[in-house]
Amino acid sequence: MSFSKNAWAQLKNKTADDLISALLKDGFVLDDNVRTERIYRHPDGRKVSIHYHSGKQTYGSSLLKDLLEDIGWSEAEMKKLKLIK
Repeated sequence: MSFSKNAWAQLKNKTADDLISALLKDGFVLDDNVRTERIYRHPDGRKVSIHYHSGKQTYGSSLLKDLLEDIGWSEAEMKKLKLIK
């Protein structure tokens, strides 16, 4: 999955709470909460594990890329969810 430089510039500043909010807007539901890991599932079968220590934490580019691949959002979907402009 490849995103434009503009999208990455905006995404790298998103917090765990920002990602979780977008997941919930997209129909994901909290399936399990184990220590510092929250597992969200979508009705279509997608699943993503969000490492959650503080709602204000941001993720490194490698982990963020992996999370976005698991979630499966396109840039257009991220715009609709207001993660990027």
